Amino acid sequence: MIVIRNAYEQEAEVLAAIGLRAWRQATAALGITPTLYDNAASAFSNFTRSSWLAIRVAELGGSVAGWAAREHFNEAISDFWIDPEFQRRGVGSRLLGDIERLIEEKGFETIRLETHAQNEPAVAFFRYHGYSIRWLSVSYAPKLDREVQSVGLQKQLAEVESGLYGPAF
Repeated sequence: MIVIRNAYEQEAEVLAAIGLRAWRQATAALGITPTLYDNAASAFSNFTRSSWLAIRVAELGGSVAGWAAREHFNEAISDFWIDPEFQRRGVGSRLLGDIERLIEEKGFETIRLETHAQNEPAVAFFRYHGYSIRWLSVSYAPKLDREVQSVGLQKQLAEVESGLYGPAF
């Protein structure tokens, strides 16, 4: 059974380890150096310790299987990480549904997120759940010493009123 709940402060390092494993899988095509890996490990640890109140956790069978965050409590999903050993078991779909519900309850009409363009499984996952690619950017990543493509994805939650009288075209 999948359970979605708020994160606990004392599980920050467990969440950081899950994020790092999922990040490593997602960035494998980019060629990760040991220095970049260490920097990512530190970033995950710092984020999960300082922002645990912004994190929702997914458990499967009593084990922490993944987590998502809205760092600024707005319409943006800043983090979405499913432990590779729990992927393709419904955990991500349940967690995403929970995050979408929270965003919609706050009155936001759209949800947005970003990932690197080579993260094809993530792009496919979000597109399957109704997200569309809204933009593509290329920027130099000094730690990778190369340009990296990113995609922004967005999902419309509510029907947008045109403000016009009669049917919209």
